[in-house]
Amino acid sequence: MPVENPSRRAGLGALLCLGLGLAAWGSSPEAAPRPARILVLGDSLSAEYGLPRGSGWVALLEKRLSTRAQKVQVINASISGETTSGGVTRLPALLKQHRPTHVVLELGANDALRGLPIRATQGNLSRLARQSREAGAQVVLVGMMLPPNFGKRYAEDFAAIYPQVGKAESAKVVPFFLQGVGDRADARDWFQADGIHPLPKAHPIMLDNVWRALGPLL
Repeated sequence: MPVENPSRRAGLGALLCLGLGLAAWGSSPEAAPRPARILVLGDSLSAEYGLPRGSGWVALLEKRLSTRAQKVQVINASISGETTSGGVTRLPALLKQHRPTHVVLELGANDALRGLPIRATQGNLSRLARQSREAGAQVVLVGMMLPPNFGKRYAEDFAAIYPQVGKAESAKVVPFFLQGVGDRADARDWFQADGIHPLPKAHPIMLDNVWRALGPLL
């Protein structure tokens, strides 16, 4: 009667264990996706300028998301007076620190107020969207429109920036952040004394405008 080699038996056992281990590893569920984290990079319209704390659209977004079963974190990195060039300077560190899954870019209005070249604004927005996308975030670009006193040609060229950048950088676009606020017959009653910054009652409408682009991504 042949005698089985003990070393061979051990070797077969090791191979069997390895095979079972590989089978279990191959059938394991995929790693769960990281929780949604939204970074808002904006100007005074997103920084609650002149508003009671908690009444701006970003704070309202947090409240809306708080009812979801899966937690969604919102980081508001908006600064009053921010330009697209300022955003370009700050964004890399913000992406590294917060690792957002979504980035909302609400910039450009202060570029127009300062009369900065359209091409520079467009280039900066493209860079912001591209950097966000390359960092693994989905991008929402919040568009603005200018009043007639800026001149028809400048206003038209400025408004066209957002859909152009959105198409080039695969970003969702909010056509006009202040739709339903700045374009209504009684618009003056919806703004603070400076005529630039909306009152608290306008911010739920502003949130709904952003939500139409952001909501389906979450």
